[in-house]
Amino acid sequence: MDAGETVKPARVAYVDIETAPNLGWVWGKWEQNVIDFKQHWYMLSFAVKWQGERKTRVHALPDFVGAYARNREDDTALVHQLHRVFDEADVIIGHNIDKFDIRKTNARFVALGLPPPSPYQTVDTLKIARRILDTGCGNALDDLGGYLGVGRKLAHTGKHLWFACMAGDRKAWATMCKYNIRDVELLEKVYLKLRPWSKNHPNLAHYTRAHLHDACPVCQHEHSTGKGWRYTATGRRQRRVCGKCGHQFSAKFERDPVPG
Repeated sequence: MDAGETVKPARVAYVDIETAPNLGWVWGKWEQNVIDFKQHWYMLSFAVKWQGERKTRVHALPDFVGAYARNREDDTALVHQLHRVFDEADVIIGHNIDKFDIRKTNARFVALGLPPPSPYQTVDTLKIARRILDTGCGNALDDLGGYLGVGRKLAHTGKHLWFACMAGDRKAWATMCKYNIRDVELLEKVYLKLRPWSKNHPNLAHYTRAHLHDACPVCQHEHSTGKGWRYTATGRRQRRVCGKCGHQFSAKFERDPVPG
């Protein structure tokens, strides 16, 4: 560690976005090509919960009163707020985040001329679930929450909720914000269930140099126990088991096993 270097825990954010649909022209209902777009999608809201904090925050278009009064589809201020979250985060956790949330968010960043946020890593709970589970009921966030016994998504009126928000209905917006918050709270619970099983999770212990003391790389808990050896082509490393979350990892240095 360099002299004077400030060591801080990783900033980990649970994030979920909600977007409006595209509005376009089509000739029919089933399996149609879009003739042309009348209105491209835009951001409706996003919810974020920082790891270690209790409160989940939601930001939606009506929060920006002036801009919303002028144009209910103007997401500029909302996207700038989301950019600040991305710029602050070291790790962003979401469900299907790599394919949906990140790419959608990047699209708005680029369209609005925002610079790339500071580098961050992602944890996609959908990818973890697909790799390790076969629940028989699907890997959607709601399905996983029910199967794992940690909760369900907030029931709503489906597409009509989105349409009502786009029309400016205040009650619909209140429901949308609650729905967005519930998604993030459920995401965190599902993530904590899947976390010990992640094989390529960002090593959070690196941020505080706790890895030098065999802290768990996924939850940063400092107490782990020895569990045999992991052999490679160049040597061996002791396998460790986290005393908090149960994640198994390799010790940084080769050494004799220490039971307990």
